[in-house]
Amino acid sequence: MLAALNMTVSILKLRIGFFIALAALVGVMTGGGELGVIEALVFALAVLGASGAAGGFNQYYERESDRNMARTRTRPFASGVLKAGPIWPVTLLALLIGALLMAWSVGGTLATLLVFLGALTYGVIYTVWLKTRTVWNVVIGGAAGSFAVLAGAAAAAPQFGPVIGPVPAVLAAVLFLWTPPHFWSLAVARKEDYRRANIPMLPAVSEPDVWAPVIFSHVAALFALSLVPLWLGMGWVYGVFAIAGGAPFLLAAWRLLYDPTRGPAMRTFRASLAQFALLSAGVVLDEAARWAF
Repeated sequence: MLAALNMTVSILKLRIGFFIALAALVGVMTGGGELGVIEALVFALAVLGASGAAGGFNQYYERESDRNMARTRTRPFASGVLKAGPIWPVTLLALLIGALLMAWSVGGTLATLLVFLGALTYGVIYTVWLKTRTVWNVVIGGAAGSFAVLAGAAAAAPQFGPVIGPVPAVLAAVLFLWTPPHFWSLAVARKEDYRRANIPMLPAVSEPDVWAPVIFSHVAALFALSLVPLWLGMGWVYGVFAIAGGAPFLLAAWRLLYDPTRGPAMRTFRASLAQFALLSAGVVLDEAARWAF
């Protein structure tokens, strides 16, 4: 039972999916508050399902290249535990359709379209088209997470207000900027893996004097942008969490700039996870504080 659960988590990339679903909840919380708690959770579950379908297709499609990377060679399709066959794309498509229907039932047409565009961006545009062709793969692919924020905002938009307000739009842009340094810092530590798999991640195809400043500039821009919601109506609770998550991420990227080695890269990677979690928590707790007081 535990083995089957772990395999499901791996195939559907549910660890990434959890962050995507959390991004959707951030959109819901800042989108106008028109969804109830149950509806918001159903919508987040739908986003998790759509993300899982895209993640599963990513693993299925990349099963050959995954065998060339130490980090991915034990994945079910790459290791041969699961055999390739048409049943898998059909099953993943069914999961995607079910997730979209669930999203539509509580969030409406526009929100569902945005969920679909997020899955399409990751599952097809990034996986099939960009990943092995261009160094801009995770830059453009980063839009997948941004769509989740916008989808949540559209689902919760007030009937007579803007479909997507300025705060969720800014937070979607923050997530767009967050994705490249998150994956690039991991790629610094795994650059040989990416070279063996012929995946042109920026740190695998350029020198530190190129990729280190690019990572730092992305982190500096997203940190500054994450503070903009304070001028758009978010409260001090959000500000505290935005700074608590963003400042260590910026410091880690600064240290990586001057010591572009594996250790600082992994600290930057972990700081990116903490920044995303704290920023999301800041949104939730700030909205809760407004409701309480």
